[in-house]
Amino acid sequence: MIDRIMLKETAASLGITVDDTAAERLDIYARLLVEWNEKMNLTAITDPEGIVLKHFVDSLTALPLLPKTPFSLIDVGTGAGFPGLPLAILRDDMQLTLLDSLNKRLIFLEEVCRAVGVSATRIHARAEEGGRNPDLRDAFDVATARAVAGLPVLCELCLPFVKVGGRFLALKGPDAPREKEEAARAVKTLGGRFAEGAAVTLPNLAAEGGTSERHILVVEKTTVTPQKFPRPNAKKAAPL
Repeated sequence: MIDRIMLKETAASLGITVDDTAAERLDIYARLLVEWNEKMNLTAITDPEGIVLKHFVDSLTALPLLPKTPFSLIDVGTGAGFPGLPLAILRDDMQLTLLDSLNKRLIFLEEVCRAVGVSATRIHARAEEGGRNPDLRDAFDVATARAVAGLPVLCELCLPFVKVGGRFLALKGPDAPREKEEAARAVKTLGGRFAEGAAVTLPNLAAEGGTSERHILVVEKTTVTPQKFPRPNAKKAAPL
């Protein structure tokens, strides 16, 4: 379905190696995404080029910021599996947990994981609930999130999952610098600090050769997040 050569070449331009086996597994993922999207609303992006660039390569931009040794990762509000599942396809030493509030998405992800050979724990819960679960709190080396909420809220939802010494990776668009400023107080309150992230430019074929600016913001967990966070209504509560 997807253009595997474009996938590998675009990833290589960002310093990311996608071998033939990984490309085949991502192709299977893409086919299932399109097939299941006809039955449920998983994504508005279903064209092959869009899947490669806006889902797969976009997710893989976080790869260089992952630990070099085996690690655990929770993808918060994973939706159709981005960015966690593409990352797991390239990092088979990852212990992956996919958390989402809609069970039908997790049923889809169960099928994808089986088809592409990824072992993942799937958790049906809102992030506010999951972050208060003793089995999940302070349990992961890395948390990721993409297109879930503004950064102050994302930090409140995601940092409780991260071990002290771990990190939260937020995949953001061109407004990331502004969001980073807005989240400064929240990050400190929640026990984190900003570390060096990354800015990447993705091709945007729909824009006739244009580009798409992306940022990965990194928050290191330096101290334990206070027990009162995340708040039950974090998305609607007053900003930290």
